[in-house]
Amino acid sequence: MHLIITDARLARSRAIHLSGTRLLLVGLAVSLCLMLVAATLYHWVFLKGAREGWPVVGSLVRLVVKDEFAERDRFMRANLDAMARRVGEMQARMVQLESLGERVLGLAGMAPGDIQKADARGGALVSARNLSMEELQTTLDELERLTNQRVDLMTVLESRLFDQHIRKKMVPTHAPVTGRAAGSGFGWRLDPITGQSALHTGLDFQADTGTPILAAAGGVVVTQEYHPAYGNMIEVDHGNQLVTRYAHASRTLVKQGDIVRRGQKIAEIGTTGRSTGPHLHFEVLVQGVFQDPQKFLSAGGTSTNAQVVAAQGTGPTQGR
Repeated sequence: MHLIITDARLARSRAIHLSGTRLLLVGLAVSLCLMLVAATLYHWVFLKGAREGWPVVGSLVRLVVKDEFAERDRFMRANLDAMARRVGEMQARMVQLESLGERVLGLAGMAPGDIQKADARGGALVSARNLSMEELQTTLDELERLTNQRVDLMTVLESRLFDQHIRKKMVPTHAPVTGRAAGSGFGWRLDPITGQSALHTGLDFQADTGTPILAAAGGVVVTQEYHPAYGNMIEVDHGNQLVTRYAHASRTLVKQGDIVRRGQKIAEIGTTGRSTGPHLHFEVLVQGVFQDPQKFLSAGGTSTNAQVVAAQGTGPTQGR
């Protein structure tokens, strides 16, 4: 594009050549100037008119602002209603959780009165209204408090149930010899060696040499030694002054200080010590006092068919 500018007084003319790039730059400059002018007019007319209360401009501005506020209010109300519905669902879940907690309390050996319940509420529904932000926040705070209480309760229940589970595993209710009946039970009998009346302090399980001897419960090995009467002997401490003893083993597989689990193979049956044949002599001691092992095995659902041999009784006897 060529532009020729002529000065009549000076009788001069000047030619200006505009390329495509220059035209584009000029167009951008003009557009920018128009935008600046429009922004200035908006600021001067609308904002100044709104601040100073010009009749027409002030009404237009108030109408626009009112529409914006109404749209924002509708948006917030929709969100509040959605949040209120979610809060109602969470409150219903909390009621279900409270009912579940009461049932679990019985399993943990705790009374339902040990926990603090929420205040009872009810009544006829007269009317409904939308919740305000403050009321919704108060409801959420109360729900958070109840949630924290339920978390604490479930933590206590978990601890109780875990403790019960551990205690159950630490009680000697597992048969020390699989598939074998006790031939000589706990109580008074004729000693197989002296023939005199003597107290048999445990159960005898007859089996072939090398048959696995299993831990009746989990615990810590406190004794692994050779005893003149018991032969190769293992004692396992299960806590609460409860100890099990396994005697006459041909071979022991654990040592003092080892931790054993319920049903773990700890030795093999033999006839070491004061014994007349291969068998396991199994004892249970509480606070150092001999107890009838059959009571513990029966509590765990283990049947040994133990037969207590009377002083004049019959049946096989295998030493201590």
